[in-house]
Amino acid sequence: MKYSITCFTLFLSLLLLTIISCDQSPSLAELPAKKMDLIFDTDANNEVDDQHALAYLLFNGNHFNVIGVTLNATSGPDGFLTYSTIGEHYDEAKRVMQLCGELYGKIPLLVGAQDSFQEIRTALHQESFDGYEAVNFIIEQALIERDEPLILLAVGKLTNIALALEKEPAIAENIRIVWLGSNYPRTGEHNKVWDKESMNYLLDMDVELEFVTVRYGDPSGTDAVKVTQAQILHRMPGLGPTISEPVTGRHGGEFTNWGDYSANLFEMYSMYGNPPSRALFDMAAVAILKNPDWAERNTIPAPIMDIENDLWIDRPDNPRELVLWEWFDIYGIMNDFFLTMENPVIVDTPPL
Repeated sequence: MKYSITCFTLFLSLLLLTIISCDQSPSLAELPAKKMDLIFDTDANNEVDDQHALAYLLFNGNHFNVIGVTLNATSGPDGFLTYSTIGEHYDEAKRVMQLCGELYGKIPLLVGAQDSFQEIRTALHQESFDGYEAVNFIIEQALIERDEPLILLAVGKLTNIALALEKEPAIAENIRIVWLGSNYPRTGEHNKVWDKESMNYLLDMDVELEFVTVRYGDPSGTDAVKVTQAQILHRMPGLGPTISEPVTGRHGGEFTNWGDYSANLFEMYSMYGNPPSRALFDMAAVAILKNPDWAERNTIPAPIMDIENDLWIDRPDNPRELVLWEWFDIYGIMNDFFLTMENPVIVDTPPL
C-alpha cells in the first residue's frame, strides 16, 4: 500500500510539473529545429501594420535570426494621401528597433529604394545608386552559404529585391522571397501598385517566390487578420522591455516601451468598420513563416500582370510555379501575437 501511494504521489508530481512546464514555455514540438535566417524589407512608415510586424518578428527570437532590416519608400501614414521619404521610413523602423530591446545599431538597418525598379535598374553599374545600401546588403547576405535559403520577407514594394537579382542573378538559388502583396486573382493592392514592374520581373525569374495575399474585403486574404482599436488599447500598454532612453514617436510624445507606442499608433491612426479596427497584413506574413499551419498554401503556374490594363494574365502552361498563401487562421495568429507581446524573446543580434 505504501508503494502504491508513493507511486501515485510521484505520478501526480510529474503530471503537475508537466502542466506547469506546458503553461510557462512552448513544447519542443512548437520550437523550430533551426531558426530561420531572414531579412525584413519594409516601408516602415506606412499605416500601422509594418511596425507591428517588425515588433512581432523581433520578439520571436526562438524562431528567427534577423540578419537585417532594409527599407523602401511608398505612401506615408495616411495611405495614398501622402508620400513618405525614405528617411521617414528609416526613422520609423529605427523607433521600433529601439523600443523592442534597444536593437537599433545592433541589427543592420539599411536605406533602400525611393524610386521604382525601372527608374533605378539602368544605374546599377554605378557605385552609389538609389537604394544601393539595401541592394548590396541583400546580395552580400544571399551569397553566404547557408543550410537553408535566406528568406527575404518583403512587406512593401519589391524594388530592392528585384534590383538585387538584376545586379547579381547568382543569388536566385540561395533565396526564398515571401511577399505580402497582391489581391490575386483580383487587381489593385498597395504594395503591387507602387512597383508593378518589379513584381513582373520576379514572376519571370527562376527563384522561390511566394505571395501572402491581401485581398481587401475578402475573408481569404490577410485583410481579414484584423485587430480592434479597443483590443490594442486594452492589451498593449506597458508591454515589452523598458529601454533606458525615451524615443519620440511618429506623432510626438515619448515612449520607453513598445507596447505604449503600439497603443499610440492605434490612437492616432484612422480605423474602419464596426468595431473600429485595422488589418495587420504584414504581421500575418511573419506569422505564417513561424507556423505554416496558420494559412493554406497553394501552388499555381506563375501568372503575369498586364501593367497597362492592370489585369492578371494566367499562364497555365508555365512551368514556373508561384506559391499563394490564403485563408489565414485569424484567431491563431492574433492569439500568438498577443502572447508574444506579453512574453517576448528578443532576437539575437548578428555580429556587425
